[in-house]
Amino acid sequence: MTSVEGGAEEAWARTTTIIVTHHSGAVIGPCLDSVARATRIIVIDNESADDTLDIVRQRMPRAEIIENPVGVGYGNAANQGLALVQTEFALLMNPDAEFVDEALASLVAEADVNADAGLLSPLLVGTDGDFDRAWNGPLFQRDLMPGNRKSEPKPEGSFCTWVVSGAVNLVRMSALKSVGFFDDAIFLYHEDDDICLRLMAAGFKVLVVPDAVAHHIGGGSIGSGRDRLWEKFYNLSWSRLYFEAKHHSPAAARVLGWRQVLRFGLKALLLFRPQKAYRDAARFCGALAYMRGRPASKTTTRARPEGTV
Repeated sequence: MTSVEGGAEEAWARTTTIIVTHHSGAVIGPCLDSVARATRIIVIDNESADDTLDIVRQRMPRAEIIENPVGVGYGNAANQGLALVQTEFALLMNPDAEFVDEALASLVAEADVNADAGLLSPLLVGTDGDFDRAWNGPLFQRDLMPGNRKSEPKPEGSFCTWVVSGAVNLVRMSALKSVGFFDDAIFLYHEDDDICLRLMAAGFKVLVVPDAVAHHIGGGSIGSGRDRLWEKFYNLSWSRLYFEAKHHSPAAARVLGWRQVLRFGLKALLLFRPQKAYRDAARFCGALAYMRGRPASKTTTRARPEGTV
């Protein structure tokens, strides 16, 4: 068992750190510094066109780098790293996140206390200093939750939830291997929701550990620009419908899909704010692509969850 006091080095020795990058030069430095004690670091880069890898080689020369000449999305890139893990745990870090103090030791200590914990998340703190209510219900139930969650108090102890943000996750490799790695049909977004629900369905806990803290910029992992904006909102729409079909029902996904096609199509045509209309056009195209049975990207092959039509 690992205790936080005096157990930090052991925690790092039991953990392989995996970071997926994509035009992440503006944020990757502090992330690497916060995991400098990691025994093994694997960086999987998705076609970065900036100085991301130069920074990695300078700040963390011992990091193992996998360069994808064409971006394969977050989950598939993470799977490349997970396939190389030989330790008990894997730490999945977004490049726009950084640990505070002995956060990893706190996560590993909690995992030791809860042998059935498959995935553990720290408390995420945003740039405004407030903590992110990054735990949630399944996507198809979130309409039942309050739109403004600022009144939710800071949790005082670890607790189970349905899904957590994928910004920083400690995963137990034995649990992950039993349910499978990230769904290879999902290019970007909601792959974290999917893996949490699959772990829960297999009897594993998804835990939030407030004693472990990480800073998270949010939205800083993929850089900026119109092509990044399109990629983000296109895949938010596509992946949302895929998730609905997989974890709710294909019929529910079809209903939601046509609603999104009409909603975002009309908004893109009628709004006179160019940037907002551009985002809505991306959402419209993502929803339409899913409804027409198209995979999320050129690097993915399936357009529907396995076992569904």
